[in-house]
Amino acid sequence: MIYLLLSIASSTLIFVLFKLFDRYNINTLQAIVVNYVTACTCGVILYDKDINISEVFGAKWFPAAIGLGFLFIAIFNVMALTAQKNGLSVASVASKMSVIIPVIFGIYIYNESIGFQKIIGILLALIAVYLTSIKPKEDTVLTKSIYLPIILFFGSGIIDTSINHFAPDDDIPLFSATIFAIAGIIGFSIIGFKSIKQKSRFKVKSIPLGFTLGIVNYCSIYFLLKALRVDGIESSSLFTINNVAIVAISTLIGLLFFKEQISRNNWIGILIAIISIILVTLT
Repeated sequence: MIYLLLSIASSTLIFVLFKLFDRYNINTLQAIVVNYVTACTCGVILYDKDINISEVFGAKWFPAAIGLGFLFIAIFNVMALTAQKNGLSVASVASKMSVIIPVIFGIYIYNESIGFQKIIGILLALIAVYLTSIKPKEDTVLTKSIYLPIILFFGSGIIDTSINHFAPDDDIPLFSATIFAIAGIIGFSIIGFKSIKQKSRFKVKSIPLGFTLGIVNYCSIYFLLKALRVDGIESSSLFTINNVAIVAISTLIGLLFFKEQISRNNWIGILIAIISIILVTLT
């Protein structure tokens, strides 16, 4: 349970940091690249074996790590834009509503249980996620940028499913570090191209928040994978609890610290989220 709580806390902080990018006018791409360098470094430091590059290239999970590296930097940028253009809770809900993708995958591929109580819990979770995303005063902004939440939904679902499916049980730090390294290389390539074509310079102020994001980002993946490897917890249940909790907490943080509007529907959504977590947990 401690791994799940730490995963929820670190994942929620990611959304908060993205909101701070906008407040302090931080270059999103530059900060994200710093984030991946930091996250990769965390994985290397925490790996307690000697790293053999040839063995990494030959690992069964390496092709998946390459694909995830591309997805990570693409979806991270989309997540940041969604938080900035549509609001913190909309970004949270778009990425966490995608819980339905790994849940369905776990039920059909891993033959996980699907009793009546669990079905009700998952359905309530989706309703809760929707209700917490309703922002009456932001409808016009959401309409203009509706493609961002849609991309975020599918991208986040594919990432969660792939991480759970391809991550090795004994090499989680190295697997995570490899994904972050690939994402970082792609990011540096993009920055290099932009610096040449657009003559844009790297801003030093992108480093502190990027560094902080890197630590939080690594923790979110590491603790999620550790939680998924705990015996007795099915991935469909864990993803539901993890994602719904993040949505509810992100909404409250948006209210308390970023003065985002929270309606009666939002409060109802948070209440339903708590009920859904209880139902899925007690399955």
